[in-house]
Amino acid sequence: MIVELRIYDIKPTKVGEYLALYEREGLPLQRQYLGRLLGWYSANDVGTLNQVVHLWGYASLADRDERRARMLADPAWQTFLGTAVDFLLRMESKILRAAPFFDLNASLREPLGPS
Repeated sequence: MIVELRIYDIKPTKVGEYLALYEREGLPLQRQYLGRLLGWYSANDVGTLNQVVHLWGYASLADRDERRARMLADPAWQTFLGTAVDFLLRMESKILRAAPFFDLNASLREPLGPS
């Protein structure tokens, strides 16, 4: 499995509006086409501010490319992008491969906090 890490810097004071737009229009489409959402976070008061981060899991780069191509061909996605771009200052995408010793499923079963 590979993980795509996407980081978007949002215009100051616009994070709430972007989150509402994304939840209403973008997320349903991404869930439909991209599949395995591993995490979706916003940073608003610590570290780099006005930033959203999301992670998507794919079987391979070919799987990612095929899924994203189908999503990009959807007119509803193009409509969302036309609106969303007005909120964005910067976009970053990275492809991550798990270290040989890391098991995502086992990690998700581990308790949070002290045992």
